[in-house]
Amino acid sequence: MTCAACQSRVQRTLQKQPGVADATVNLMMQNATVTFDPQSISPTKLVEAIRDSGYGAELASPDQTAFEEQDARDRSTDDEFRALRLKAIVSAIVGLLVMVLSMPLMSNRAMDMSGAAAVVDPFMRWVMEVMDPALRRVAPWLYALPAQGISWALLVITVVVMAWAGRHFYTHAWAAFRHHAADMNTLVAVGTGAAFVYSVVATVAPQFFLTRGIAPDVYYEAVVIIIALILTGNMFEARAKKRTSAALRLLVNLRPKTARVLRDGLEVDVPVEQVMRGDVLTVRPGERIAVDGEIVSGESAVDESMLTGESLPVAKRAGDHVIGATINRTGAFRYRATTLGSDSVLAQIVKLMRDAQGSRAPIQRLADRISGIFVPVVMSLAVVTFVVWFLAASNAPGVRAFAAAVAVLIIACPCAMGLAVPTAVMVSTGKGAELGVLFKGGEVLQRAGDITTVVLDKTGTVTEGRPTVTDVVAAPGGAFDSQAHTPDDLLAITASLETLSEHPLADAIVREARTRGLAVQAPQSFESHTGRGAIGVVDGFAVTVGNESLLADYAVDVTPLRAVANQLASDGKTPMFIAVDGALAGVIAVADPIKASSRAAIGRLHVMGLEVVMLTGDHQRTANAIAKEAQIDRVVAGVLPEGKVAEIKRLQAEGKVVAMVGDGINDAPALAQADVGMAIGTGTDVAVEAGDVVLMRGDLHSAAQAIELSRRTMRTMQQNLFWAFLYNVIGIPIAAGALYPAFGLLLSPILASAAMAFSSVSVVTNSLRLRGARIA
Repeated sequence: MTCAACQSRVQRTLQKQPGVADATVNLMMQNATVTFDPQSISPTKLVEAIRDSGYGAELASPDQTAFEEQDARDRSTDDEFRALRLKAIVSAIVGLLVMVLSMPLMSNRAMDMSGAAAVVDPFMRWVMEVMDPALRRVAPWLYALPAQGISWALLVITVVVMAWAGRHFYTHAWAAFRHHAADMNTLVAVGTGAAFVYSVVATVAPQFFLTRGIAPDVYYEAVVIIIALILTGNMFEARAKKRTSAALRLLVNLRPKTARVLRDGLEVDVPVEQVMRGDVLTVRPGERIAVDGEIVSGESAVDESMLTGESLPVAKRAGDHVIGATINRTGAFRYRATTLGSDSVLAQIVKLMRDAQGSRAPIQRLADRISGIFVPVVMSLAVVTFVVWFLAASNAPGVRAFAAAVAVLIIACPCAMGLAVPTAVMVSTGKGAELGVLFKGGEVLQRAGDITTVVLDKTGTVTEGRPTVTDVVAAPGGAFDSQAHTPDDLLAITASLETLSEHPLADAIVREARTRGLAVQAPQSFESHTGRGAIGVVDGFAVTVGNESLLADYAVDVTPLRAVANQLASDGKTPMFIAVDGALAGVIAVADPIKASSRAAIGRLHVMGLEVVMLTGDHQRTANAIAKEAQIDRVVAGVLPEGKVAEIKRLQAEGKVVAMVGDGINDAPALAQADVGMAIGTGTDVAVEAGDVVLMRGDLHSAAQAIELSRRTMRTMQQNLFWAFLYNVIGIPIAAGALYPAFGLLLSPILASAAMAFSSVSVVTNSLRLRGARIA
């Protein structure tokens, strides 16, 4: 595929196949993503359908890793660039030679048109007024050569250039023609082919023109120079496209080649592919960590900035996870390999980026609709241009009609429209990865720019997510308000129940009990009540831990401790009531401080004009205290997961575009309901399925960066499409001669080809500006 028309045609072909629900074709990635019913059609049939439409296709290897796919793509891009560079350079050199050889013929042509002053094309006028006199002084012998001999020499040279450097234009155009289609190659092939055929007839049978009173002029120089200029533009385009995937290539290159593995008591360097799950590896200061794993001994600070965007090294000790491809800074440690190959964090990030870059943004549909009819419309305009000039021109109507029609074909550029959106998506997703923000597709990248309201989960999102126990209060006159059973006993029995809970508050209670050296035992039974608490049996006692609502279900009156709980909540702490054998036993308060970055990040969201809402299952007073400290606009407290979904639906019903930022399992329904779900991945958990965006760094600044990057990307896409459309809207009328009546100005096919060649380059270059965008 070479242009938007090709992309549109392949996509339509796939979408027409029986059993295909959706098909997306990406011009930049040269791939297609198809959703289909395997009962109705097979992948092999889809490939055959593409081949029948005139394009090559093959299935991706299921055994190929994301790294191997990217390596193959890089090699293909390099080969394409080198081939285009060679052809462009050789064609340009030959084009200059052909231009010099053509000067005597062009001089005669100008004389036939009443001198150089009659030449209305600025390029040709410059050639006649500057180059021609200079060449006459330097090489007068050239003008003494027979014109027919020069024409035959030019014919041979042009055939060689067309057959070698420009061959793919004609083969692709022919393939499209056989399938009743037309694309950019059709325009180039028809434009240069018409000039070539006209020149061949003038060379082989000049009498055909002379008997009709027309000079047998040849246009070989135009054919060669047009091919050279378009190849030059393709070369720069290929180089610019290569730079759009620089971030992805950088990630792939982070992968270490070898690992130092401990085997039979010795440290052995082996290729990283030979590392097995469970192997113990050694890492020294300054070395790159080979694979994902868990530290078994030693401690250090690890630079994870290339993967998470976090600029400061992260302290690591025994039990902590480390990510393959990050850099060990200070200490040495040993760690056990846990995830390898396609399951590793780096491989998942590369896959996420490739999937995102292969997807399409909805704004692309506009370019698709136009590119689908673009080429036929341009060819029709070329015919109209020829007819109008032939009938209206008073001087050399045939020559001018021919030149204007060829210029219309050559200057039209559907490539720029095809590249306008996917290049921006590629560069933007790469920039996002640098910031630790992983978009899962072009659609979410566009949607994030429309966000009006950001909804935040509290625990782990606004707060640190690692709460600590601050108060343990026994119920007055209760079982744990005595010499026999102290508040520590209450903490121990509660911690024993919470050992089976995954909730951060439960983790805080267990940690506090172990810190105090209390005996924590496994419960005989355990049942979690999402968003409310847990119940179970510990050492023969029925234990209930949770909010007032949960205890009310078991007919436990919390009145004796309500005032204490309210005061704790007013201080920003989370109170949890405990009942033992159906009697109120006490309350435990846990505090989860807000992250140091939360207040500034929320302030930044406000500056961006966004409403910030916090949803939490926590006590209203606690939530209010946290919201006040973090300067959050509005709080909805005491809500269960289904309540969070209902609140997001309510906001959407008001016409707001909602982003949900969360990290817990209980946030998954709300993340899925939101227009954009942003899942905090905390560095090692990139496969957060419920989120549309993964925030690797784990703080709210990443959410603001994602929205800002999306807005900038949308501006870039709109600029690209605007300039791509404007270029064609202005360029085609000028090539057709719209300026001639007022200014006496015509555009030669050579100048048209130069404009066409660099129109695509300008679009790709504009997208590349996103790489340097300063998004703090």
